[in-house]
Amino acid sequence: MARILVVDDSALSRKSLKEILEHAGHEIVGEAGDGQDALEKYKSLKPDLVTMDITMPRVSGIEGLKSIVAADEEARVVMISALGQGAKILEALQNGARHYLTKPFEADKVLDAVAEVLAA
Repeated sequence: MARILVVDDSALSRKSLKEILEHAGHEIVGEAGDGQDALEKYKSLKPDLVTMDITMPRVSGIEGLKSIVAADEEARVVMISALGQGAKILEALQNGARHYLTKPFEADKVLDAVAEVLAA
């Protein structure tokens, strides 16, 4: 099972993802509330995978993704978006995101995306 960093400014979304992932046997090694915090925790925790919300205050998920990929081009990041953010999802995929999910989360889709990215 993977060591995962969960990044979202919503504590409720982090809690939901954490429950889904831990129930499947993954270890949540850390949580972050914006892209800058995500980069710092990525460097110190070295997770196998990151789930990253796109829309966050201070430093967005897109900017956080770019920073993480610049620091580690092998980083595996799954972006999380709200419905109707197609352009942001495309931008994330063009900048190194490996997969994306839309809110609200469905446990099966979360676990399928994580498994697909980890297997690649």
